[in-house]
Amino acid sequence: MVNKDQVAGVAKQVKGSVKEAAGKATGNKRTQAEGTAEKVAGKVQKAYGDVKEKVKKAL
Repeated sequence: MVNKDQVAGVAKQVKGSVKEAAGKATGNKRTQAEGTAEKVAGKVQKAYGDVKEKVKKAL
């Protein structure tokens, strides 16, 4: 089972990857940094969702 934090986290990671690639392609360091930050935030949110799911299964 997948919870909404996991889905939202993966979506943020994808959005961040696209933004990061666009920043690299255009030479825009700010956009690239924002994309990297968004990817990290997505990973954190997905990890939170994974933990929530494990706790739910354990109960």
